[in-house]
Amino acid sequence: MWIYEKKLQYPVKVSTCNPTLAKYLIEQYGGADGELAAALRYLNQRYTIPEKVIGLLTDIGTEEFAHLEMIATMIYKLTKDATPEQMKEAGLAAHYVNHDKALFYQNAAGVPWTASYIQAKGDPIADLYEDIAAEEKARATYQWIIDMSDDPDLNDGLRFLREREIVHAQRFREAVEILKEDREQKKVF
Repeated sequence: MWIYEKKLQYPVKVSTCNPTLAKYLIEQYGGADGELAAALRYLNQRYTIPEKVIGLLTDIGTEEFAHLEMIATMIYKLTKDATPEQMKEAGLAAHYVNHDKALFYQNAAGVPWTASYIQAKGDPIADLYEDIAAEEKARATYQWIIDMSDDPDLNDGLRFLREREIVHAQRFREAVEILKEDREQKKVF
């Protein structure tokens, strides 16, 4: 189903070691509106969505895994040279004690990822509106991380991710309209 190229979807650069920024980015790694939750949500929902839009959920769900890889790379680069003291100052002492600098699916507050983040109602339009909301929340979170960041190299990658959230929300809106139009057509047998 997938072809994996050993390169990121968009180059990831960071200017300096910055565990505080890494802590903020952890939200997009394992938070409720992060990339893992989005990928799993869309790839799960495609089983009960009409055929006309299955491909959309597959495409976006797969792309979210590419975004997850970018976030993981950002976090790694921001923390790889951090001292235990820097991790502590960034509010990552508990993370460091439990995981060293390994990535762990949790949100910025340290709450572990949970399957309850994945919504699937089984009603295609309800699910797509949920997906639009998820993309808009991710877009907002990326913007707030950019607002907190003073790293122009990192911000370049974050802007790319923010823009992809906008595109995904637009595509989900288009899918809603396709399904509404299909639902309203007269059926002749």
